[in-house]
Amino acid sequence: MKNIRALIITIILGFVIFYVTLPAINLNNMGFYTYLFSLIIIFNIARLSKSDIKVKNKKLTKINIIGDKIAYISLALIPIILVLIFLINFICSPVFNAKSYHERIKVDEKCDFTTDIEEVDFNKLPLLDKASSEVLGDRVMGQMSEFVSQFNVSDLYNQINYNDEIMRVTPIDYASFIKWISNRKEGVKGYITVNSVTGESKLIKLNNGLKYTENAYFNDNLYRKLRFSYPFTNFGSVSFEIDNEGNPYWIIPTIKYTAVGLKAKVTGVIIMDPVTGKSEKYKLKDVPTWVDNAYKADLLIEQLDDWGTYKNGFINSIFGQKDVVNTTDGYNYLVMNDDVYLYTGITSVVNDESNLGFVLTNMRTGETKYYKVPGAEEYSAMSSAEGQVQDMNYSSTFPLLINLKGKPTYLVSLKDKKGLVKMYGFIDVKDYQKVVVTDSSKGILEAANNYLNNVQFEINDNEITQKEIIIKSIYNVVISGTTYYYIEATDNKKYKISISLSDNLPFIKIGDKLTIGYLKEKEITEVEKIY
Repeated sequence: MKNIRALIITIILGFVIFYVTLPAINLNNMGFYTYLFSLIIIFNIARLSKSDIKVKNKKLTKINIIGDKIAYISLALIPIILVLIFLINFICSPVFNAKSYHERIKVDEKCDFTTDIEEVDFNKLPLLDKASSEVLGDRVMGQMSEFVSQFNVSDLYNQINYNDEIMRVTPIDYASFIKWISNRKEGVKGYITVNSVTGESKLIKLNNGLKYTENAYFNDNLYRKLRFSYPFTNFGSVSFEIDNEGNPYWIIPTIKYTAVGLKAKVTGVIIMDPVTGKSEKYKLKDVPTWVDNAYKADLLIEQLDDWGTYKNGFINSIFGQKDVVNTTDGYNYLVMNDDVYLYTGITSVVNDESNLGFVLTNMRTGETKYYKVPGAEEYSAMSSAEGQVQDMNYSSTFPLLINLKGKPTYLVSLKDKKGLVKMYGFIDVKDYQKVVVTDSSKGILEAANNYLNNVQFEINDNEITQKEIIIKSIYNVVISGTTYYYIEATDNKKYKISISLSDNLPFIKIGDKLTIGYLKEKEITEVEKIY
């Protein structure tokens, strides 16, 4: 009878604990064992009878469970399981499996920067970081009186590519338990978008409100809905995205561990409709192309650090540290080919004042490429840009690495104390002392031209294509105080030449032959040398 009563109490309290903590019923998840241990303890406490407890002066003085075989065996399971977990995890650790940790992520190291990375298109460049997006999103929310009193803005602000527009999206959510009660029938009626290029922010109102959200309660809670739908699945961090039609979805990576909680690996995603609660699990190769966040940044950084740390074994990672590299302390996002990429630098653990190169990882597929572009470490570049405006106390965003006229270049936004972008800074990757900042009100294109006009680059002759042209037409124009000559050759190719290349440019005329050098032909090619 005592055991039946204890079992009933354990089942009831076990359900309550599961309902609140939502552990995965999975042998690879440490949360499962914590839940299991709590059940064992509850069961043994519930089995105690009055004869097991002696009370003196209304104080508990003794619990007599010595000699109780059920209690002894069940409680002994806790340290036994913990020891087994420790041993299994130790056997599966990098101490004995450095190669498998190095190979957690496949990295293509045979990549060329100028070939793979197209010259920057400023119309597709996320100039606003998450912090600036939050400022703009909160501002637009504050203008909606019917929403601001009932809802808060989530701090997710996930980076996505929406129909070739680079933006961050985040849902609004219930402000409190009372607000959930009063609004749950209609649900959360909108989400916020912030264009990462222009800064335009919008609150998108929905006809059908979101029922399943992070701040909803009881069975309407997003995580509870997920856990009851997939009780045995390990979840990664949740993202909020919209499809090509603007319909909102929750994106939840599914995770597989080695041993207990080791070496997390993304196996696919669950896509959940927050309006209806319907969800579908996809394998990684089948994830729809509109999804941008199958992988999360923190997991990718962890995998990249293991790739760089254990290349030559565990012992080398501690003592010799030959070829041991790590990611730099920060990352940013680039958008290319309809996908979002994580960007971070790679630096030696011995000398972290400079970068050996950088990696780009597709956050939908996990495909990763390493580019050997040595240069300044990102924080050195950020400090250099901040030093140009130190009297204004602006802070720099983590750099974007771009291809500007064939040269690896850092681009940062300089923000005031309110998080608003006030200036743009361009920094030469190889020499972070070459930095030019420009007021953001002049636009990013003007800032780029200002940088190019004020910084002299060393260009190798083997990078330049030489060509002889005959002038068909010629015009000159002054841009930011510098005279440029626009020349059309007889083969209908067009060229832009700065007066700084030659003092003889004012004297050339139609029909003259001119030998020029340029880096790359495009609609209007910028000339680098005149021979």
